[in-house]
Amino acid sequence: MKYMTDMIYSTGRRKESIAKVWVKNGTGQFFVNKKSLKDYFKDNALRMIINQPLEVSKKLDSIDIKVTVLGGGMSGQAGAIKHGIARALTKIDPNTKEVLKKNGFLTRDSRTVERKKYGRAKARRSFQFSKR
Repeated sequence: MKYMTDMIYSTGRRKESIAKVWVKNGTGQFFVNKKSLKDYFKDNALRMIINQPLEVSKKLDSIDIKVTVLGGGMSGQAGAIKHGIARALTKIDPNTKEVLKKNGFLTRDSRTVERKKYGRAKARRSFQFSKR
């Protein structure tokens, strides 16, 4: 799928992942980093997470999607793609905003990894105590 001017662009974020999403009306093609969705995400649960906004808005087979995602792990990338798709769907059809917002797809999941503190083994874990 080529970059075209009739495509709607949006960005989705989750943890350390950033997804650049291009959406246009079409036949249901889905590419992630130039691979098909099934080739990039082997886990069925992650594919289900990604398809949630499309299923809720009833546009699963009527939209072509191209995604470039980078950073983080597979779970974070799936969440970023879901967020980006939901934001793009509201630009294509403003009527879907209400149902997407009600299901929580337009809200960015702000949970990230807590930083490590000095004097600690990890973010909160102390070093092992030795009595002697």
